[in-house]
Amino acid sequence: MLYLFLALSLLTFLLFGYDKNAARLNQRRIPERVLLGLSILGGAAGGLAGMLSFRHKTRKSYFWIILLAALCLHIFLLTRSMNRISA
Repeated sequence: MLYLFLALSLLTFLLFGYDKNAARLNQRRIPERVLLGLSILGGAAGGLAGMLSFRHKTRKSYFWIILLAALCLHIFLLTRSMNRISA
């Protein structure tokens, strides 16, 4: 499960950067539902890192709420799965 979260976080981080660059160049953008969907599915850490690193979507409060809630859920799931493995 850890590797899945890491892979999705990396992908989400890269997509936030790509979308920010596309916005600057007035090119075709990545839909918000894709960025949010990947964040919810496991890429919340990468999404938050991308928001802060690229200063992208930081004014949209629903991005903060959804990504922080998803990150809390991912941390819970990871700690729960780690406890099962060590038991």
